[in-house]
Amino acid sequence: MDLFDPSLVQIPQGHFIGGEIVNEGAERLAVLRPSDGAPQGEIPLADAAMVDRAVENAWQAFRLSPWARMAPRERAAILRRFADLVAADVAQLAPLEAIGSSRHVSAAASWDVPFTAEGIRFYAEFADKVGGDVAATDHDHLGMTITEPYGVIGAIAPWNFPLVMASWKIAPALAAGNAVVLKPSELTPFSVVRLAQLAIEAGIPKGIFNIVQGNGRTTGDALVRHPRIAKVTFTGSTSTGAAIMAACAESGTKPVTLELGGKSPHIVFADAPGLIAGRVAQRIAAGITSNAGQVCVAGSRLLVHASVAEGLIEQIASAFSTLRAGPTWTDGTTLSPIISRQQAARIDGLVGRALETGASLQCGGRFLDVGSEGSYYAPTLLTDMDTSNDAVRCEIFGPVLTVQTFESEEQALQLAQHPEYGLAAGVHTSDISRALRFARKLEVGTVWINRYGRTPDFVLPTGGYKRSGIGKDLGRQAYEANLRSKAVLIDIADHHD
Repeated sequence: MDLFDPSLVQIPQGHFIGGEIVNEGAERLAVLRPSDGAPQGEIPLADAAMVDRAVENAWQAFRLSPWARMAPRERAAILRRFADLVAADVAQLAPLEAIGSSRHVSAAASWDVPFTAEGIRFYAEFADKVGGDVAATDHDHLGMTITEPYGVIGAIAPWNFPLVMASWKIAPALAAGNAVVLKPSELTPFSVVRLAQLAIEAGIPKGIFNIVQGNGRTTGDALVRHPRIAKVTFTGSTSTGAAIMAACAESGTKPVTLELGGKSPHIVFADAPGLIAGRVAQRIAAGITSNAGQVCVAGSRLLVHASVAEGLIEQIASAFSTLRAGPTWTDGTTLSPIISRQQAARIDGLVGRALETGASLQCGGRFLDVGSEGSYYAPTLLTDMDTSNDAVRCEIFGPVLTVQTFESEEQALQLAQHPEYGLAAGVHTSDISRALRFARKLEVGTVWINRYGRTPDFVLPTGGYKRSGIGKDLGRQAYEANLRSKAVLIDIADHHD
């Protein structure tokens, strides 16, 4: 049973500049629905001139509107109204998010939209609670640091959680008093336009939150190189992140926050709580099949003690078999579509190469037919491979789990330390000392112990080590990253000339 008719959902198509949808541009990009491959709409591709128009509009709004200069508590109040409007708009936002992405409508309604709203609320509260500092100077001087917004932040969001990832970028930037020009993925461009409309309705001045549509090669490159963009924040692939960092250096050495790829391990010891009862297997299965594995922190590598590997693998394969693939608007769907045919073909190609180079297939490894033109891939379990196998080395970004076994802590740690990625890891053990040893030694930005995934709050930052990124999203760190500091030193000596 369909929960809604996707053909009846109103699609806001175009850029969003100065508080209005701007549907201008000679070149158009078609946007397909991931669930069935049907046309969803089209977007105009923003060339350098359109990007300049959006950035200049944002710059003028930053300079001339009261946003950056208003009392911080007043700015927080507007952002709280923004959050309330987002939460109340779930009936429109959730279907819009579902048809355009790999997010099921029930997940979008119960998690994505409320999580987006709560993130805006969270950062609103920083507006009047984080400021500068008075320095420890000698008696005749007063030294202080003053924090100020950068100006215009260039934000580029990915396609896997369009609303949520956009909010991670815009909420701390707006709370700090900046203007934002956001480029969403060309695969999922529409729901954020509705978000921008709600921002204006809440009272955020026109131009403070602008959106440009287009691809990375043309629109994204023009955005990060624009001289008015004072800072760039990006979530996406490691290769694109490196290109953005280079472009920022070439165009004026502007700071960047980059949340990039991952190849995150589950490390399961024989004493893991819930191992026999199947709770660990369910946790691991969810960590690689949620959103069809299209998650940067997906637990894509299982490292398990050899003594319990066989039973755990059987439990995970059983959990995989219960998932039901289908469109994001169909009741009972528990396995999302792959975002595009190109991405699905990449997943299948990596699995094929893994098998050609010695891996064993325990389950999956094939496309699923759900009676539509969407791309669905069976949850896949690969064993009998070493660290040189592409499936172990490369970020697949799909529901593919590789398995390796270990005999000792030292071997487990050696397997866990990926040569390139360091985004997250899960450690499953009843030995708290061992868990803390691994938390200290693992070269990753986040360690989960006897769980996998963040809680529905924003207090802990997320970000990676190595080529998994630089800087942090979420937490206080994300807010502070949207402020620059200025040192002020005052001579207060009582001179009697």
